Amino acid sequence: MIEAIPFDVAPSTLAFIILGLTLGAFMWGRLRYDLVALCALLASVALGLVPADEAFTGFGHPAVITVAAVLVLSRGFERAGIVNLIAEQVLKAGNRLIVQLTVLVGTVVVLSGVMNNVGALALLLPVALRLAREHDTSPSLLLMPLAFGSLLGGLTTLIGTPPNIIIASYRGNLTGENFGLFSFSPVGVAVALAGLGFIVLVGWRLTPRRAGKASSADMFDTASYLAELKVSEDARANGLTLQQLRQEIDEAIPVLAVVRDDKRRAGYAFYGTLQPGDILLLEAAPEELKLLEDKVGLSVVSEPGEAGEDSAEEEKSSASGKKATSRGVNIEGLQLVEAVVRNDSMMSHRSVRQLRLHHQFGLHLVAVARDGTRLRQRLRDIRFQAGDVLLLQGSEREMKESLATLGCLPLANRELTFGQPRKMALSLGVFALAIGVMLLDLAPAAVALSGAAVVTLLAGVLPLRDGYQALDGPVIVLLGAMLPVGKALDSSGGAELIADALLQIGSQWPAVVTLTGLFVVSMLLSNVVNNAAAALLMAPIGASLANGLDASLDPFLMVVAVSASCAFLTPIGHQSNTLVLGPGGYRFGDYWKLGLPLSLVVMAVAIPVILWRWPL
Repeated sequence: MIEAIPFDVAPSTLAFIILGLTLGAFMWGRLRYDLVALCALLASVALGLVPADEAFTGFGHPAVITVAAVLVLSRGFERAGIVNLIAEQVLKAGNRLIVQLTVLVGTVVVLSGVMNNVGALALLLPVALRLAREHDTSPSLLLMPLAFGSLLGGLTTLIGTPPNIIIASYRGNLTGENFGLFSFSPVGVAVALAGLGFIVLVGWRLTPRRAGKASSADMFDTASYLAELKVSEDARANGLTLQQLRQEIDEAIPVLAVVRDDKRRAGYAFYGTLQPGDILLLEAAPEELKLLEDKVGLSVVSEPGEAGEDSAEEEKSSASGKKATSRGVNIEGLQLVEAVVRNDSMMSHRSVRQLRLHHQFGLHLVAVARDGTRLRQRLRDIRFQAGDVLLLQGSEREMKESLATLGCLPLANRELTFGQPRKMALSLGVFALAIGVMLLDLAPAAVALSGAAVVTLLAGVLPLRDGYQALDGPVIVLLGAMLPVGKALDSSGGAELIADALLQIGSQWPAVVTLTGLFVVSMLLSNVVNNAAAALLMAPIGASLANGLDASLDPFLMVVAVSASCAFLTPIGHQSNTLVLGPGGYRFGDYWKLGLPLSLVVMAVAIPVILWRWPL
């Protein structure tokens, strides 16, 4: 029951104002969606829409616990080597594009049904890039279908995607009985198969064919921009550490290596002082080379970097008129790695200096690519965006942890590692046991999957530290904060008002038309806000529509579940779409060309199957 409102305004009106501002902030994108959700929750409490003592009950909601458990189990599958074993088979797809698409998209569809769909994409993304590189295929033909396949696969089971978990719990609140693990399978499998067939046979032709950028050598062409600068006896750089050198020039120019006595040491591991005769291998634009010469006296040299290297000597003029070599320098052993910035990354809208990448994370930023094109502005002036691809240098031992903390997905050409057979069997066995418990109704999904996650941690399949890192904090906060806000939309009468308006508009139409309208509205919403938020907001509206039509609740909730995961039109609707934005060289307007017809295919298949399985 809603308490007294401190303003002479209807509760439903206040709910609409809060939701309107929340949706606007989601679309604006300058504030992270978890922070926006918390602000919406606190505003709802302040206005009396959510009782203060119930403000944070959402964080203990079964849907939130289930999502957290699935994230931990997904990381356990990766750690045990199960997914890498599958990836090895995917790499045998051959050089025919249709076969590559069938294997890649089919694999991500299956994996997304049993693990977090973003996690499934993250594991197969490097595999797709390697396939593209080995068979001279444009990665833009593979990556968007792969991302869309991860969304389709999530529809097939309860645990495949957060909207399914949310809808199942919402049904439980209304009827006392949740949707089961495979309740989503009839429509989910039909939609996934139809979507897979469309993508493989027709859809890939609607993706842009961009120049191949499947590796750092292609996207960044690192070796072609390296210069060698020598430390002379009278140079001011003489006696300085690399850190002091950076402070002297007030720039974030990364020194990739220091060559002394024909021995090369990676820049991130060089802590001594520079001496006369040292050669610095670094990447710098002409104006930066002039800066290094003027401020610290470093001079460009033209000798080959390492004995025995063939160097195709190309020249580029510096501001001083001197020539800097841009040769095919050997960069092996310099610990360069590519990583893509995730939607929830702490790097978003921040610069290198604000993040203190080198001091706090031990990483050197070498280059940044956006929309498949390398940025030429000064590194210190770049404010990172979701989807940016970064070329970083750092210690291999610390790289993984630093990237995880920053919220970046590594795209390095890693060797496939296969876990111990015992851990593989244990991980699969624990998961199968949890599924059995859920199917036999011995325990709710949240309890069964949480138990499986705990056993995975106790058995050592996944270290506790990795278990905490697997938790997608922003998604957990978004769910925990928006659940009470979504409930307020229902309890304030706002959802009923929206449903009444839709019923008046379509009063002369068959119920299936209203169902289609609900699908379209929910689908469009999911393309501008997080899909979990879309499901939370649309579920009460779907329930009110069912009540207004005196129809069964289930088909309306199923429509919301499917449509909330149809974020195929924009790169911002789902993390999977954003993750392939940079590596695929896509632009914002590329997504709808494949996404719109795919959305229509999904809707054309989903609604008849829903009505067959759950009649009105």
